[in-house]
Amino acid sequence: MTGPFPFSAIVGQEDMKLAMILTAIDPGIGGVLVFGDRGTGKSTAVRGLAALLPPISAVAGCPVNSAHEGDIPEWAQVSDTAIIEKPTPVIDLPLGATEDRVVGALDIEKALTRGEKAFEPGLLARANRGYLYIDEVNLLEDHLVDLLLDVAQSGLNVVEREGLSIRHAARFVLVGSGNPEEGELRPQLLDRFGLSVDVTSPKDIDTRITVIRRRDSYDRDPGGFLTEWRSTDMELRARIVSARAGLGHVEAGEPILRDCAELCVALGSDGLRGELTLLRAARALAAFDGDRIVTRDHLRRVAPAALRHRLRRDPLDEAGSTTRVTRVVEEVLA
Repeated sequence: MTGPFPFSAIVGQEDMKLAMILTAIDPGIGGVLVFGDRGTGKSTAVRGLAALLPPISAVAGCPVNSAHEGDIPEWAQVSDTAIIEKPTPVIDLPLGATEDRVVGALDIEKALTRGEKAFEPGLLARANRGYLYIDEVNLLEDHLVDLLLDVAQSGLNVVEREGLSIRHAARFVLVGSGNPEEGELRPQLLDRFGLSVDVTSPKDIDTRITVIRRRDSYDRDPGGFLTEWRSTDMELRARIVSARAGLGHVEAGEPILRDCAELCVALGSDGLRGELTLLRAARALAAFDGDRIVTRDHLRRVAPAALRHRLRRDPLDEAGSTTRVTRVVEEVLA
């Protein structure tokens, strides 16, 4: 089976790649929203990053990827409790998915053949401890948006219907992509994404040629191409693993906290989620750089992604929001 296109081989799109790396270091940042042109590597980056990350340790037969036998939900009938390593899950949530498919439902087959009330896990169970990817997220039906808001807030999927009362862990990095011309996201869901970036097709001819060359090489000889880029991917994996280990030791002093607050006040962002996300992203970036102290440079680099979608007006208007964030960042952090 051919592996995903190597994350390190993706040409350009540095903002998108950095945002995804930061959420891999600290999933608590809250996921990534990627808006832009089709064919710019959005889904390729998600799958490439998941393949790049170290495998997770999980109970072999657990439907929610529990790390330990004691974490297995009571409703799960697990016969194989051996601890195995498996790739980081990447689960697609199709636009046409029903609520039952997303959250899980009564296992009809067992109900009819055995008369048992058994639970059939949904996509959220499979995505636990991994990534939930939604393409064209701005076209997602409202009832699924409400559902995802609840789960993203609690980290728990609760299903109470048809005589069932089920709950299980559902902690995942939410990655959404779409084209802003096809509709905007509801503000409630938009605010749940920690970072937001725009991607565009490269205009430089040499860059486009590099994209074509690498993709053609991958299509013609996937094994050889993966081998060629493996060492680069492994170096990036080592940096991410090191950053995860050092994240708890990164300090952010009082001046940095004040900078976060002043940035959000100057931009008029609602609530306090902007400051908290900005701080977490800056700390993750510091850890990725091997630093032990968050600096203003870290804030400058992550502020556009952390704050541009939290503005009160035209949150997805790249020309207005990103330019405004950049200007305010330069003024506040001068």
